[in-house]
Amino acid sequence: MKFIDEAKIYVKAGDGGRGCVSFRREKYVPHGGPDGGDGGKGGDVIIRASANRRTLLDYKYRQHHVAKHGGHGEGAKRTGRDAEDVEIVVPVGTTVRDSQTGELLADLTVDGAIFVAAKGGIGGRGNARFATATRQVPRFAQPGVPGQDRWIELE
Repeated sequence: MKFIDEAKIYVKAGDGGRGCVSFRREKYVPHGGPDGGDGGKGGDVIIRASANRRTLLDYKYRQHHVAKHGGHGEGAKRTGRDAEDVEIVVPVGTTVRDSQTGELLADLTVDGAIFVAAKGGIGGRGNARFATATRQVPRFAQPGVPGQDRWIELE
């Protein structure tokens, strides 16, 4: 087994889900109101230090770590599903640097220490959130916020 103590990886958090444009329709309600749900949150990319790891060999050859997007909102005010986080396990004593600027982002010196390398985007709001007394039928919703992405160096 090789001992690798440096790796350059790309991390991308998930985008937030879109809000939904939907309207309530019932038999005896002639003009149903808006009922579009909000989008779900995108997944984060988390780096966790573990005393059980000794090398960065896994990340030398698998460089891209991408989290899933949040679910889109649905009718009946249903919120989209939040995406799961992606966890990268590194040895204790690993330093995390931004690849472009060289800035030290984290120094993971304790077992179990975590660092959020890329934060997931929040979901957009559905049209039910925009209904007011003067705007009773909003026909729009917000898109989700994109997640962060960057190249980082583990050492």
